[in-house]
Amino acid sequence: MKKSLLAIALLGTCAGMAQAQSNVQIYGTIDAGLIKRSDQTLNIGKRAANTLGFKGSEELGNGLKAIFQLEIRYEPDTGTVEVGGNGAQRPLFQGESRVGLQGDFGMVRIGRGLSPLQQTIMAFEPFHGLPSPAGFYTDVAVAGYTSDPLSIAGNSNNRWSNAVWYNTPNFNGFQFNSAVGTKEANNGPVIVGRGTTLAPQYPANSQASANPYSLNGTYTNGPLGAMLAYERNAVETKMYTLGASYLPIPELKLMGTYSHQDRDHTFAINSDVKAWVLGVNYIMGPGKLLAGYGRKTPDGQPATKQLSLGYEYSLSKRTYLYVDASRKKGAVGATTVNSTVNHYDLGVNHSF
Repeated sequence: MKKSLLAIALLGTCAGMAQAQSNVQIYGTIDAGLIKRSDQTLNIGKRAANTLGFKGSEELGNGLKAIFQLEIRYEPDTGTVEVGGNGAQRPLFQGESRVGLQGDFGMVRIGRGLSPLQQTIMAFEPFHGLPSPAGFYTDVAVAGYTSDPLSIAGNSNNRWSNAVWYNTPNFNGFQFNSAVGTKEANNGPVIVGRGTTLAPQYPANSQASANPYSLNGTYTNGPLGAMLAYERNAVETKMYTLGASYLPIPELKLMGTYSHQDRDHTFAINSDVKAWVLGVNYIMGPGKLLAGYGRKTPDGQPATKQLSLGYEYSLSKRTYLYVDASRKKGAVGATTVNSTVNHYDLGVNHSF
């Protein structure tokens, strides 16, 4: 009898230890399709970011738990780590590498991830934050702004390394989100700014002139959604963003954003960029229509205008087919030369 009681006690102890272990989830997305731009040949590419991630939590007691998330981004056509806009490979954990604590006080995390402004605005953009040129998120919706100008060229426009995040609990639909980064240098490019070619305002591998930070408030209650955000990056460019959405019926989502980028710290003239996007999503059975129109207006340059249409057809809860068509007209880079680029894609997206 004593041996039986001892065995039961040991089993109970082991069960308790098992429950205390981290709960780890493996997840990801693979997206590939045919892409054709008016200035390029037909190629195999992606519409959404391709990810392989690991996230989990461990219960610490009294409502407190440890949390972590690691996320790899990769190219589906070559199997390599994700490539930046300049052709350079990005970090292994490009998408996310954060660890923290969560409890009744909210959530605190440290590491690398999306800034609060960049993460929140996705919900108010008609192509739900896709990096595809058919969407508006990476350029027009954020007025051409980059959150991380002093990292390695092509590293990221919307993520911070070396930062701390805090998110409050949700209070009747309201939530406050914040992050602050360090001034650490990260092998960034030269930024001439208000300096000269021989004496740039930010030489290569400069540290930030001020701590970058990002603040936003969100509201979600029934059919209504809204956001108000402010961010200052490492070269002290300031970004103001408003977003709103409304569901008059469950199948229909109307949304819009307005953004104002203030580059006065690094631009002697023509420092402001303003932008807006209006969008709609409409669900029709297994299908979903995406449509949007946006305009970006930099001081002293022609406006950039974009019209995009898309359609997604769900084969299951985790797999859908998609097709997009987009036309973007405006200035090319820092010049005032107008150009029109048409973009088309057709592919499949699977999440796991």
